[in-house]
Amino acid sequence: MATDSLVAVQQGDKQGYQVVARKYRPQLFDQLVGQGHIAQGLTSAITTNRIGHAYLFTGARGTGKTSTARIFAKALNCTQGPTPAPCNECDICKSIASGGDVDVIEIDGASNRNIDDIRQLRANVAIRPSRARFKIYIIDEVHMLTNESFNALLKTLEEPPEHVKFIFATTNPEKLPITVLSRCQRFDFAPVATESIQQRLAEIAKQEGVEADPAALQMLARRAAGSMRDSQSLLEQLLSVSQGRITAEDVHRMLGTARSGRLAELVQQLAHRDAASALACIDAAVREGVDVGQFAEQLVGYLRDMLAATVGASPDIMLHSTGEEYAGLVEAGRHVGAETLLAILQIMDQALVRMRSSIHPRVLLEVAVVRVCRLEVLDDLSTLIGQLQSGTVSATLPSRPGPVATSIAPPTACPAIAPPTAPAVVEKKRNR
Repeated sequence: MATDSLVAVQQGDKQGYQVVARKYRPQLFDQLVGQGHIAQGLTSAITTNRIGHAYLFTGARGTGKTSTARIFAKALNCTQGPTPAPCNECDICKSIASGGDVDVIEIDGASNRNIDDIRQLRANVAIRPSRARFKIYIIDEVHMLTNESFNALLKTLEEPPEHVKFIFATTNPEKLPITVLSRCQRFDFAPVATESIQQRLAEIAKQEGVEADPAALQMLARRAAGSMRDSQSLLEQLLSVSQGRITAEDVHRMLGTARSGRLAELVQQLAHRDAASALACIDAAVREGVDVGQFAEQLVGYLRDMLAATVGASPDIMLHSTGEEYAGLVEAGRHVGAETLLAILQIMDQALVRMRSSIHPRVLLEVAVVRVCRLEVLDDLSTLIGQLQSGTVSATLPSRPGPVATSIAPPTACPAIAPPTAPAVVEKKRNR
């Protein structure tokens, strides 16, 4: 990944410390991580001179919507443009990158949502740009505008002056009126892949002069859940306390999470219906500084991966486990059974909901664990029901740790019952 433009921007801002997310913000289309389809679409629009007047960038937080809007603004207003590769050297590029260009107006839709703000925007639209080619309005969180504000913006959005471009960014496009959506070219930003986030974090750590273990970066990437900005914020926390090296233990300590071995140990105790050992495992994790809520969420994620492995899913779709843990997940899942895993996940999900609003989260987690250990072997029960329905003479539950093996004989036929006889009709003679 090219970093020349990043260095140029960093040298241009000497006012003090910059957070990692700003310091390493992409400055060119080819620096966007995980959004190649977006970069290709916008560069093609520039090279073919098919630049629209309104664009809508949608996607989860931290996926690069605002960064892409700034790159697009530079590409349109660069002194060497319009060009898909802005120079990042002219005054216009530098001022747009820093967020202070007079012709690129960035508006927060959450704090400028009233109709008076939009009326002022409409009045300023007619004024030509002071030095750039286009006047560009970047409205972040545009879904926060009121209905009156959208109505006031519609006419300008439909027929804006030739020197005006609109770029809207939102995490909730479904909240926008259809009249606004129909007037915009929409680009959907996908969550960034875990591998791409990990690779980018490794590059940042290297430039910061810090050695980072791949396992630590992988945990940060998974925790970010597709958000590049969230992963960089987590990395920055570690950079502030690291002594030249970031390890997996540092990540667990910062996030309050448990190591994967602790999760595997707990799941093993649940599989063997050993409630006492499971409670001891939770206590050991808490003594290590693990947050109870985080531990419960990790357990749900681990069980999800185990369920996926049990039903035959490939290691590529594991969300909370590494490829090295896949074989162990398959073996443990076969021992527990898919039906039992589904029941365990339902119990843990209900416990998580209650834990978020309770002052006794540990107690609720322990109660859920004990309930899991008291579960019957649901896979065996489903097999037994199938045998009974098929008319098998006897069905025996195989012995497993936990419930006692049971033999059930099919019900015997009920003896036939004769229908009741009709009561005799007695005719009485009336005495006259």
